[in-house]
Amino acid sequence: MLILRPIKKNDLDQLYELASLSEVGLTTLPYDREVLERRVKESCKSFQSTADRPGRESYLFVAQDLSTKRVVGTSAVFSKVGGYEPSYTYELKTEKIKSKLLNVKKNIQYLQLKIDHNGPSEVGTLFLSPRYQKSGNGRLLSLSRFLFMKQFASCFEDEVIVELRGVIDEQGCSPFWEALGKHFFEVDFKKADLMVMRDKRFIDELMPKHPIYIPLLPATAQAVIGKVHSHTEPALHMLLQEGFQLMDEIDIFEAGPLLKAKVARIRVVKQSRTKKIKDIVTGPIKSKMFLLSSVGRFQEFCSCTGNLKELKDGVVLTTEVAAAMGVSINDKICFVELK
Repeated sequence: MLILRPIKKNDLDQLYELASLSEVGLTTLPYDREVLERRVKESCKSFQSTADRPGRESYLFVAQDLSTKRVVGTSAVFSKVGGYEPSYTYELKTEKIKSKLLNVKKNIQYLQLKIDHNGPSEVGTLFLSPRYQKSGNGRLLSLSRFLFMKQFASCFEDEVIVELRGVIDEQGCSPFWEALGKHFFEVDFKKADLMVMRDKRFIDELMPKHPIYIPLLPATAQAVIGKVHSHTEPALHMLLQEGFQLMDEIDIFEAGPLLKAKVARIRVVKQSRTKKIKDIVTGPIKSKMFLLSSVGRFQEFCSCTGNLKELKDGVVLTTEVAAAMGVSINDKICFVELK
């Protein structure tokens, strides 16, 4: 059974092992111990107390297999995009051109660099060990974050975005980067992707500020604009089901799409209920699968999937689920159908 909980400092070694399994393009989970150590420290600091308003906090979670005590997945929430370090995206825009002399009227798409200092919250760093990509574990890793955001709303903006991995081949090469970014940065995609986690200043220094007309790019680059990596398609489908919408913005490196949603309108947030535990039983409970989370425990937030029986004034849990979450009778839990 898996639980999702805040990362701890002693999880660093296992997080580093997990990062070795990730693929190129997952910018926020690089196979770099120094970067990961900094991210763990930032998360532990963010979890020290609830914020009155979103600042630069980052909340990093891990999925732990209770039977082996191994960290098998990770995901994160960033309280705010921009601020001290701005975010960079390309906006997809359209210019209308026409000529009476040639009887030509066309819409030409172009990319315009966008620098955001005051953006929404963001979710990211979603990665699950291939062995565990089954039984709703991916949904646990992704959707639990929104229950956390619901409970501690003062820490986040009303709107949240997610940037999905774009098209990258098996050699870690991005057609979009080869056509555009490479000419300005003079480094390969892998190095640029890692540099983002260390220092973003090089983007502002070198990224072209003028419009990039899409028809001037090679066909291979045009074809991947706003497209996701094949391994990311299930995540895109799930987010659209949850109420996210595609934005007219893409990642500046590999052209992956951005999605956004009002936190209050995300399905798991809108449909979730909070009730007291009325009973805990040893036998199995026949029900659909639920996503459950603890209530009011900021530093010890815990989420898992499992069966429950919903009553008018409470819920009944199994001993397995209660033990996994560390809850007892009369404690409150938040729950929602997993799908």
